[in-house]
Amino acid sequence: MTTNKAWILTSRPSGWVTEDNFRLVEAEVPQPKDGEVLVRNQWLSLDPYMRGRMNDIRSYAPPVQIGEVMVGQTAGEVVTSKHPGFKQGDTVLAAGWQLYSCMQGDELSKVDATRVPLSYYLGVLGMPGMTAYFGLNEIGAPGAGETVVVSAASGAVGSVVGQLAKIAGCRVVGIAGGPKKCDYVVQELGFDACIDYKAGNLDRDLRKACARGVDVLFENVGGEILDTLLRMMNLQSRVVLCGLISAYNATEPYAYKSLGAVLVNRIRMQGMIVFDWQERYGEGVQALAGYLAQGKLKYRESVVEGIENAPKGFIALLKGGNFGKQLVRLG
Repeated sequence: MTTNKAWILTSRPSGWVTEDNFRLVEAEVPQPKDGEVLVRNQWLSLDPYMRGRMNDIRSYAPPVQIGEVMVGQTAGEVVTSKHPGFKQGDTVLAAGWQLYSCMQGDELSKVDATRVPLSYYLGVLGMPGMTAYFGLNEIGAPGAGETVVVSAASGAVGSVVGQLAKIAGCRVVGIAGGPKKCDYVVQELGFDACIDYKAGNLDRDLRKACARGVDVLFENVGGEILDTLLRMMNLQSRVVLCGLISAYNATEPYAYKSLGAVLVNRIRMQGMIVFDWQERYGEGVQALAGYLAQGKLKYRESVVEGIENAPKGFIALLKGGNFGKQLVRLG
């Protein structure tokens, strides 16, 4: 008997996620029915949005129910197919914190792992890359010479955003936690500056790096960082509100003090959910793959080994312990 291993949600966290919120279960691998495909997952993506799915609140997607397999995108290989669109050996994107996924064929996406590593389709050529590409270009709409600020700049989304902004001819300032991440953002990714928010001089350092103000803010963190930057936004500037990770584990909401700047400077602030551009993913993949091939786009992965360590990797991600795209190597 081939055994599947899966992490299920056992309780909803209050504040920070703990390993006690999950349980690893084992069961026989299901056999696909007509129209279904069995996938052996090789990689699991860990992303901040998963924290919101653990809460039983109304959002853009339904929450994970207690006892259900934890939500998350995977990349793997087809083992058995009873769907005409897939065959054994195809590489696909599937779902769930689990070794095997048995899903309807129309729920899967086929990907080409002959040109780039399969894991890239969970990162720079996957949801984070699409978020960066469409969020920056469609909402941020940066122009050459403008100043673009990116929070969580060394992460899976922020690192791509900053590099795309540089390609567009912008001055790019990142925000990251710690000297190593900041050095990487400037020296490896090519940002013009990177502010260490842990250094305790956020307002002063940002004003020095953004002497002409901020035209586009790609916000992944929220809280104090967003509040501080709102005071530096230029007239008719844009805020791409992609994530609010500083609030995901908070028990009390952050009290924003600078929202008046949105009115005074006519700032356009728009939420960004990547699925709104799903019909255009092919365009994004083609563009990002081209930049990768030309050496204009650099990418880094942070890998946890083994499905048993998925919760540890997720908790580390929420606490900023990742360096680049956070993945779990399943096999």
